[in-house]
Amino acid sequence: MSCTHVNAAELRPPGPNQAVYREDCTQCFDSIDDPTGLNVCLYCFNGGCTAERRHALLHYETIKHPLVLNVKRTRKHVKRDEPPQKITKLAIAAETEADRYDTQLQVNCYECGVSDIDQAQGRLPAVVDGVMKAMTFSRQEEVKAWEQEITPCEHTLCLQQEQSRQIASQDLGHCSMCDLKENLWLCLQCGKLGCGRAQFGGVGGNSHGLAHADATNHPVAVKLGSITPEGTADIYCYACNDERTDPELAAHLAHWGINIAEREKTEKSLTEMQIEQNLRWEFSMTTEDGKELKPVFGPGLTGLKNLGNSCYLASILQCLFALPVFRERYFSHVDLAPAASKPAEDLETQLRKLADGLLSGRYSRPDSDVIASEHSAEVPYQKGLAPAMLKHLIGRGHEEFSTMRQQDAFELLMHLFKLITRSSHPKPLNDPIQDFRFVMEQRLQCLTCKKVRYRTDEVENLSIPVPARKVSRGAEQDTEGKDEYESVSLKECLDTFTAEEIVEFKCPSCGSQDGVSKRSLFKTFPAVLAVNARRFQLVNWVPTKLDIPVVVNDEPFELDEYLSKGLQAGEEALPEDADDKSGASSFTPNEAALSQLEAMGFPRVRCEKALHATGNTDAEVAMNWLFEHMEDPDIDQPLDLGGSTGASVNPEQVDMLGSMGFSAPQARKALKETGGNVERAVEWLFSHPDDQGDFGDGAGSSEEPTGALEKPLAGSGDLPARFQLQSIVCHKGGSIHAGHYVAFIRKELPDEIGKSWVLFNDEKVVKAVDVDEMKKFAYVYFFRRI
Repeated sequence: MSCTHVNAAELRPPGPNQAVYREDCTQCFDSIDDPTGLNVCLYCFNGGCTAERRHALLHYETIKHPLVLNVKRTRKHVKRDEPPQKITKLAIAAETEADRYDTQLQVNCYECGVSDIDQAQGRLPAVVDGVMKAMTFSRQEEVKAWEQEITPCEHTLCLQQEQSRQIASQDLGHCSMCDLKENLWLCLQCGKLGCGRAQFGGVGGNSHGLAHADATNHPVAVKLGSITPEGTADIYCYACNDERTDPELAAHLAHWGINIAEREKTEKSLTEMQIEQNLRWEFSMTTEDGKELKPVFGPGLTGLKNLGNSCYLASILQCLFALPVFRERYFSHVDLAPAASKPAEDLETQLRKLADGLLSGRYSRPDSDVIASEHSAEVPYQKGLAPAMLKHLIGRGHEEFSTMRQQDAFELLMHLFKLITRSSHPKPLNDPIQDFRFVMEQRLQCLTCKKVRYRTDEVENLSIPVPARKVSRGAEQDTEGKDEYESVSLKECLDTFTAEEIVEFKCPSCGSQDGVSKRSLFKTFPAVLAVNARRFQLVNWVPTKLDIPVVVNDEPFELDEYLSKGLQAGEEALPEDADDKSGASSFTPNEAALSQLEAMGFPRVRCEKALHATGNTDAEVAMNWLFEHMEDPDIDQPLDLGGSTGASVNPEQVDMLGSMGFSAPQARKALKETGGNVERAVEWLFSHPDDQGDFGDGAGSSEEPTGALEKPLAGSGDLPARFQLQSIVCHKGGSIHAGHYVAFIRKELPDEIGKSWVLFNDEKVVKAVDVDEMKKFAYVYFFRRI
């Protein structure tokens, strides 16, 4: 039986920038290594599983794309009878996919019900070949993330080319100084062709391109095999000794008679080869006495592959999906959310995919490749799941999380909270971040007239200071010269955070400038308390981590003493500030945080603006905001609270914020507070979730009265408030942007009574030892209320 779709006009090979999902299913982690393989849609290149969950069929039923390419990969059985070949200097070949696997391809049609269609028919040859040669989605995203960190330099921007000429095609076939026909680099200044340096993966090279650059001082060269019709290519500057970009590459190539539109990429780029090399690094998983840690397997014990400095992401995800609220939201009710037309680009789908991968236990098994290796002495860890699609969605449009650099795990947690809250939540399912929310109440009391003012803020975490007390060792300094610090308890950190302090303040009641006493306590408590232990201090403007041990026990503890009692009988409230004529909210910057920022050298106007935008509590958070908004055109304009100006608000911007789930009054207030800047308005809204908004500016009688819009406080003020440590994210290294993150989580292990600590180190999941020592240096703590 033939198929009528093989000549469909919609069948086209994937373009260089088109995502091809041929590794794993876009809705679960079933992959081409499973017995039934993976079906890749030949129209939009979505990958779908064919086994129990049948996501490929679901894709066809949703999109009506009939033709699929089934890709199935099986591990080759390598015979070890012959001795290995002698390795020469140039024989640095890495094992390729073709060396390790056999791949079977089959074209099927859902609509015609035909299997194993002749791949030579119609448009199939070009499409099938294009699918198999294209970079997979995950590799494409890795390359993009690495490439966006490459910039032009003065040598590419100011390139002066010699007299133009047409380079004969035969002269582009091999190096001008040897017979090598690959890894060829064209000097953009004079048009000379030279071979590059030998590269990882067995790519030969005699460095004649470098020799030419040294002899002529011509710095900029392009790798011929990396040029694409879209205008991208490997550009290397020998003067800078680094990869660069050339904004005028098409013109510079045309100068030598090379039409970029006719070029075809034939070789791996430097970035692709670098990624392959990075992915081969292994981490040691042994105890101090050299014994390997015991791997564990089962539901909730699945590892995540490192996608290139992604351990900060993996550690946070493991802690979140170990919580009941995330299990309930994304794993227990998989049928409540409608199917997405583009599952790889849908955050809800990718969070459900990750929940299924981590919690089902289907993928938590020893790596069969290691087991099959006869001479391997390795402990058979897991392969781990690669959450490439989720990482792409989390980082999309973000200056830091879209890169391949190491990032701050706590900042990632806050960013992820925002994304999840903004996403839609199908009824009856709720936003899981609600379990993290609670209310802090700040009390101000004038030192002169003793009148008080209370204000509340809804927050999702605590960022607590860790007191630093150096150990005095006299002359017994260690060989590395590192400072040693006294241990502190979690209670001492909380006491410091909630302690009363004196700040500058002009009393609107009595006019005294003696200041006020200020203290912040819990108004309510969350179901899950996320705590960031701030062990960093600025050293020469660089955040540097201090190794201060914080003692946290596994036993439950109470936070009852930190509950605010609110306005008491006999207390008289401070009036609003006298200069707030319009009734709009006034703003008094946190003096302690303001002083810290000014001490760093930031102008006062910028400091006030940063504190206002970030909740007016934390100097470090405000500092990060300042670094992100240095280029704002109004960064040096005085803070404008909007209310007294009567500034109009763009209705389209109000609608835009409304589509994100914010009410019209909240949107109006945020836009007024931020001068009509939508992006900053979103930040303001998440920093002021307790603010009911602005009911002026044309709000008609249809608006509900303010009292009717009051929402219940997040969290619960019931006592006792007992918490127990559930998981921690630990960081090794001297900087938040370097080193390595791992997670320790309390789990019930098979054949063991009670809960044990499990270490999640990327794809390696093992029963942990010496956890008490690791807890002392944790960076993020997750406590569950019990």
